Amino acid sequence: MRRSAGLLLHRPGDEGTEVLLGHMGGPFHARRDAGSWTIPKGEYGPAESAWDAARREFEEELGLAPPDGEALPLGEVRQSGGKVVTAWAVEADLDPATIVPGTFRMEWPPRSGRIGEFPELDRVAWFTLERAREVIVTAQTAFLDRLAEHSH
Repeated sequence: MRRSAGLLLHRPGDEGTEVLLGHMGGPFHARRDAGSWTIPKGEYGPAESAWDAARREFEEELGLAPPDGEALPLGEVRQSGGKVVTAWAVEADLDPATIVPGTFRMEWPPRSGRIGEFPELDRVAWFTLERAREVIVTAQTAFLDRLAEHSH
């Protein structure tokens, strides 16, 4: 089973809680909005704890140190592809313009023999919980719901 871990940054906003999401990079998601936004996260193996992986992946994907602060466990979700994602919410403010995304390599177009390099997240933005529910990977809406329950 593939496992992934990440951090969901949140802050108070004019219209309630806001969360920081990243738009998945690469050609498959380039023109998509709904279902193409995610918490900054990544896979890890048995030798690493989910918490350590979440903090490492935050730095790898955003190019910034993970924020300090109290971490609220948001539990796990299983995404449609079978991957289990574990997340923590951390209250922090971050300017999306300061992000330096990590990259990945893949063959594109498929079966072309050409290898391209793409950003892991091609943009990062703050969303109200309501708007985040419209664009986030479907299974990850549970993290938004759990954060909202804790915030009330």
